[in-house]
Amino acid sequence: MSNRPRQLTTEREQQILEMLSGVEALSVGELAKGLGVSEATIRRDLSSMSGRGLLNRYHGGATLSSTKVNEQMFSDKENLLSDEKRRIALAALSLIEDRDKIYLDGGSTTLYLAKLLERKRDLTVVTNSLMAAMILMESRHRMILVGGEFRALSRTLVGPLTASILENISVDKAFMGTMGLTLSEGLSTSDASEAFTKRLVMKRAGQVILLVDHSKLGTNSFINTGSAGDVDTLVTDAVSENFRKRLEELGTKVIIA
Repeated sequence: MSNRPRQLTTEREQQILEMLSGVEALSVGELAKGLGVSEATIRRDLSSMSGRGLLNRYHGGATLSSTKVNEQMFSDKENLLSDEKRRIALAALSLIEDRDKIYLDGGSTTLYLAKLLERKRDLTVVTNSLMAAMILMESRHRMILVGGEFRALSRTLVGPLTASILENISVDKAFMGTMGLTLSEGLSTSDASEAFTKRLVMKRAGQVILLVDHSKLGTNSFINTGSAGDVDTLVTDAVSENFRKRLEELGTKVIIA
């Protein structure tokens, strides 16, 4: 059975987030006119998206302005959009060559990638994710665990103490996660110490590869971690044509899983 109707809904949700990004609010009528669909369709979309925490719905419209994306516990994030994250991870695996030196960021999508790395040989894996380390400790790959302050919410090691390791290494490819990506604000997360480590990793990587499901596109969190142009490759499950075109104009390759 074709999944095209769901794909269309996903694309429209992404467009709604893009339209709301950078404005105080938009009415149902404004969104319907901008997307060329009925107001009833927009109301259904807003109800669904509000239930998943993607936006704030009010009578007659929606807004992102009063909500920067709130971070969930890792165990909750891991179970959201799991099929999409598996597809993203599988697509990302094809970008890894045997004997590569890679970095795995903390995050539920990069954790799916960690579970696939047994299919590759002789990797050097640098990570700040304790969840990824638990998986990789039984592998034959060389693993380097970044030291730092433990952040319970994301189960990662972050902050200035990570610099003693990260400033002295280089990796071929850094597989990164993010809480939000917009064209104007770039990459963002909710914690300053985590942002510090993410920025440092991206400076030490030959390629920055962002693994992110569609719900993060067009949303913004609290602390900037880099510009959209810092991303060499975006791997996602769905993206609007306009968002994709704008990223490609910045030099970012877009892969749809």
